[in-house]
Amino acid sequence: MADTATAPVAVEHDGAMAAGGETHAVTEHPEPMLLGFIPPAAVVSSSMLVLLAIALWKGVPKSIGKGLDSQIAGIKAQLEEAKTLRAEAEALRKEYADKIAGAEKDAAAMLDHARNEANAIIAKAEADTADVIVRREKMAQDKIKAAELAAVADLRMQAADAATAAARGLIAGNHSADADKVLVNQAIAGI
Repeated sequence: MADTATAPVAVEHDGAMAAGGETHAVTEHPEPMLLGFIPPAAVVSSSMLVLLAIALWKGVPKSIGKGLDSQIAGIKAQLEEAKTLRAEAEALRKEYADKIAGAEKDAAAMLDHARNEANAIIAKAEADTADVIVRREKMAQDKIKAAELAAVADLRMQAADAATAAARGLIAGNHSADADKVLVNQAIAGI
């Protein structure tokens, strides 16, 4: 590799080269020819035309078209399947969203129903408790009255027994058989 700083620079200009001020004639290379007179561009063009003619003769464009058509049909089928799957997914999403909304409504209704039942149970318990209290108060008052009546009856009986004993003692002490006769005669005369 030559050092570019020290080597003379060669410049091409109209077929002549100047390197460090010297001029040299450049020789042109002859272009290759097929059979001596057909240029390479014609050979490439004609071989391309032959290749295209063979491809057309063998039906390559039709097979390429069929292949592309089958791929297009496959892609269309996949798109239709994707649309169907998307519609099903949307339907499922809507169904589950409706179920969730229904479940939330059901849960709210059940909670409201449970609250109402709890309030009804509490109200019934309070009413039953009040009824039990009233009945027990009445029973207690009835027992108190019965005890008072029993006590009054017992006191009357004791008073009657005491009065009878006192009367017996007074009568026995103050009345004799003669006094009894007089009283019996008065009672008979009063009839």
